[in-house]
Amino acid sequence: MVHHCPSWQWASGDECSVKEYLPKDKQFLITKNVPCYKRCRQMEYKSDQELVLDSEDPDGGWVDTHHFAEPGEVGSLQEAVREMVLEEEVNNVDVSDDSDEEAIDMEDFVESGMLEEDTATIVSPEAECATGGEILSTRTYDLNITYDKYYQTPRLWLFGYDEKRSAMTVDQMYEDFSADHANKTITMETHPHLPGPPQASVHPCKHAQTMKKLLDQIVEGGGELGVHQYLIIFLKFVQAIIPTIEYDFTQNFSL
Repeated sequence: MVHHCPSWQWASGDECSVKEYLPKDKQFLITKNVPCYKRCRQMEYKSDQELVLDSEDPDGGWVDTHHFAEPGEVGSLQEAVREMVLEEEVNNVDVSDDSDEEAIDMEDFVESGMLEEDTATIVSPEAECATGGEILSTRTYDLNITYDKYYQTPRLWLFGYDEKRSAMTVDQMYEDFSADHANKTITMETHPHLPGPPQASVHPCKHAQTMKKLLDQIVEGGGELGVHQYLIIFLKFVQAIIPTIEYDFTQNFSL
């Protein structure tokens, strides 16, 4: 995960909260200052794109809010997983035919200036005003992934900051979570590794069964995923809960 998504890093957390069953310097994963440009209510709701992934669940199952999105639309979990499988297959293609190409001389490459630091700042289109091109003040989130020993699955934690970099209230954070999951799948709890106020957490009670269902569908479709891709799929399916929080995941790299 850290290798494929450099914005995610290992953290040790509070020394008093170290879990003996995890490496001391790798207690949980963290990524900070993740942008959230708009509220969930601003997103166009399309009921015909939804699919309940576990319809046998008496509580209603897990809702993939963009399951039937058109090709190319952001948010389709199944489309994203298919892209991952295709990328993996492409990267496994035998490239021995290119072995006769002359290797690049790194000294010439350095002298050409291609390794000089690019100081240009890339601004997301969503972060620019429609008039004037000024950068908008936006909410940001710190995201953590911990290991839940009881459920034996990853667990996502979120803590938000408003446009003035002040910690948001619970009600403010709920504005950025899917209404189908707020106060149900997402709860406010004490972080297992960090002191401070409670954080929003995606409860892991259904993670295992939902992930298994997704992985089974991939296998049935002829795909194959390695263990190293588990967290990437995990982040894809929790995006249904936090669709406007733009954290780093599969579309930003090749597997």
